Amino acid sequence: MKYIYRLLLPVLVMAVSTGCKKSFSDLYTNGNKPTSVPPSLLFTGILNRMADLPGGSADGWDQYYVYNYDYYGNNKYDFSGGDNYYSALENTVKMEQEALNSGQAAVNPYNTLGKFFRAYFLTKMSLEMGDIPMTQALTGLSNLTPAYDAQKKIFQQSLLWLDTANTNLAALIAKSDNNLDGDIYFSNNLKSWQKLVNTFRLRLLIHLSKKSADADLNIASQFAAVINNPSTYPIMTSANDNLQYVFLVPSNFYPDNPNNFGQNGSRKNMSSTHIGLLTQLNDPRVFVVAEPSRYQVDTLHNSPVSYASFIGADPGLDLGIMYNNAGLQRYSFLNRKRYYSGYTGENCIQVGYTEMCFNIAEAINRGWVSGNAETWYTAGIKASLNFYGIPADGGSFIAYFYRPGSSDVKSLSNYDTYTVPFDWNAYYGQASVKYAGNNNTGLTEILQQRYIALFRHSGLESYYTYRRTGVPVFTTGPGTGNSARIAMRFKYFSSEASANTINYKASLQTQYSGNDDINGVMWILK
Repeated sequence: MKYIYRLLLPVLVMAVSTGCKKSFSDLYTNGNKPTSVPPSLLFTGILNRMADLPGGSADGWDQYYVYNYDYYGNNKYDFSGGDNYYSALENTVKMEQEALNSGQAAVNPYNTLGKFFRAYFLTKMSLEMGDIPMTQALTGLSNLTPAYDAQKKIFQQSLLWLDTANTNLAALIAKSDNNLDGDIYFSNNLKSWQKLVNTFRLRLLIHLSKKSADADLNIASQFAAVINNPSTYPIMTSANDNLQYVFLVPSNFYPDNPNNFGQNGSRKNMSSTHIGLLTQLNDPRVFVVAEPSRYQVDTLHNSPVSYASFIGADPGLDLGIMYNNAGLQRYSFLNRKRYYSGYTGENCIQVGYTEMCFNIAEAINRGWVSGNAETWYTAGIKASLNFYGIPADGGSFIAYFYRPGSSDVKSLSNYDTYTVPFDWNAYYGQASVKYAGNNNTGLTEILQQRYIALFRHSGLESYYTYRRTGVPVFTTGPGTGNSARIAMRFKYFSSEASANTINYKASLQTQYSGNDDINGVMWILK
C-alpha cells in the first residue's frame, strides 16, 4: 500500500501544477448520483409525505378504535417524539431551487406551493410539540443549531405564507402559467390548489380559537376576509375538491386489506367514544363503518341492524379485560366489507370539504363571521353521509356484515346483506342532532358531527379538537396510562436533545418549566 501511495502522489501533484481542468471535487463526484433533479420529482415526494394514512396510532389517539392485544399496540397516551418533517421541508427548498434552475419565473407553481408546504408541515409539528425552529431552520450548514420560534410566530408566519400563496396562485391562474407536474392529488390543477390553500387557512384559524382576543392575530377578521370574499379567496365547494390520498393497485394498497386481516382484524375493536356517539344519535354511519357485536346478535338475539347491537370498548379499560371481552365477541369491529375486502379501500381525506363546512359553522357559532351556521352544519353532515353511500336526503342503503364462520373476506357471498332505510327528516329531527343555535349546545353538536365525519381521516385532527374543546369526551383509565390523563403534547424528537441541546433546553424552560413533559400545555391551548 505504501508503494502505491508513493506512485500516485507525484501524479496528483503534476495534475495540479500543470493546470488540469478537473477540480478536486470533480475527482470525487459520484457519477451514479444525480446532482440535480426535476422539481416535479421532488414535488411528488413531498405530496406523499403529506399524507396521514389510516390504520396507525393516530386513529387510536383519536379514540376511534382501540387495541385489545398489546403485542400489536396499546391505548396508552405515552407520547414519545413527534413527527419530524424537516426533510420534507428541505426537499421543498430544493424543489424551489430546481424550478428556478430550470428557467421558471421567480413566481412559479413550485415556489408558490412551497409556501403552502412550509405552513402545512411547520404547523403540524408545532401542534404536536409547541415551539419549533423555523426562522433559522433550513439554512443548511450555515446553522446546525437553529433557535426555536414561538408557536404564535409560527402560526402568524404560516397564515402570511398562505395569503401570499393564494395571491400568487391567482396571478398564475390568470396568466395560464402552469408548469406544474407530478401532482398526485389534483392533476396539476392550480385552481384546486388555491381552494385547498384557503380551506387549510380556515383550519389553522379554527385551531387558534382560544386566541380569538389576540389583537396581533385578528382571527375573526382573517376568517371573515376569506368567507366574505370568495372571488379573492376561493374555498372548497364540494367533496370533489378534497385533498385526498387515493390507493391504487398494485402501487399502494389500503393499509387494511385481505392480506393482513388475520393479523389486524381481531386485534383492534371499535371504541366506545366513537360507537357510543353514533348509537346515541341513531346515526346510520355505524352500519357502514362497523359490524355488530356477535354476542349482541347471537346470544342476546338483537337485530344486526339495531343500534343496540353495536358496542365499543372503553379506551380506558384494562387491556386484559378488553382482550377477554373481545374474544367473547362482545365488541364491534371494523366493518370487514368496507375496510378489509379489497386493496384500495376508501380515499383518505387529508383536508376536505366536510371538515370545512363544520369549521365555518363553528366560526359562525363563535361570532367570528356572519352567516347561517345551520346551513353549513347540515351541509357537512350530508357530505359525510354521501361519502359513506348513505342517501343524504333520504332513501335506503345496503349494510354488509361478515357471516360468522366464513373464511374469505374478499368474497361477497360471505356477507349478510341488509337494506337499511334512512329518513333524513327523522334523523335531523332529533334534539341531539338538530342544530340548537349559536350557543354552547350548538357548538357541541358541530364538534360531534365533525368528529364522526373525520373517522380514519386527517390524522390527529380529532385529537386536536378534543384537546382544544373537550368534545367529544375522551375516556381514560388503566388502559390509557399516563395516570388516567390524555397527554397534551408529544415530546421533541430525540435528535434535538443531542444535536441542538442549548436551544432545546432553552425552549423547554420557556414553555414547560424545563421538562419535555407530555402533559405540558402549549401556548395555543392557553
